[in-house]
Amino acid sequence: MRKPIGQGQASDKDGGGSAATLAHQVLGMRLKSLRLGRRLSLRQLGEATGTSASFISQLERGLTGASTASLNQMASALGVSVAMLFEESTTQGHGVLRRSERPSLPPSDGCRKMLLSRPPLSDMEVYIGEFDIGGSTGSDLYTHGDAHEMLVVLRGVVEAALGDAIHVLEEGDSIEYATSTPHRIENIGSGRAEVMWIIAPPTSVRAELDKYTAWKPLAAR
Repeated sequence: MRKPIGQGQASDKDGGGSAATLAHQVLGMRLKSLRLGRRLSLRQLGEATGTSASFISQLERGLTGASTASLNQMASALGVSVAMLFEESTTQGHGVLRRSERPSLPPSDGCRKMLLSRPPLSDMEVYIGEFDIGGSTGSDLYTHGDAHEMLVVLRGVVEAALGDAIHVLEEGDSIEYATSTPHRIENIGSGRAEVMWIIAPPTSVRAELDKYTAWKPLAAR
């Protein structure tokens, strides 16, 4: 049977027990910090990972370890790598992201969506969307999680559908809404449109972020 991470056979005499305890404590602190940052309850994270609220609580208090499978599920649910669960600090330098290096999804429905915030996501996630004339986020309204989202129009004219409400937004306009509200964006202008999405706390899991790859920018226009 596979043993939980950090639960080895070494005794306290050779430091094995102390090392395991430290690993549990680091995992517990990181797990709690990431969970609270995403506004997830113990029960919600337990359901997302196929475990339970009591098990998550024990992990956060450093009372137990977790199997490799459970760690992978937790990392995916929190939008981080497994390694990030054991890092005591995620402080990064002043990272510069060049336009030519923006990770992007393959164009779809006349929209190119790019990721500006680099994983692991902590307090928020930021995306840029470029729309061809008539391009949109898709034919259907969609939702994702239960966070706060702001849409800022950087260029052009777009139509923002929020439930049954329709809003026409021009360059410099912005709108805020809950990500649980069905929404959709469409370029209704005569030229290309560009928008920015800011979401806090993040709603994307690691598997979704891994789909973004570097792309070459469109020709100057």
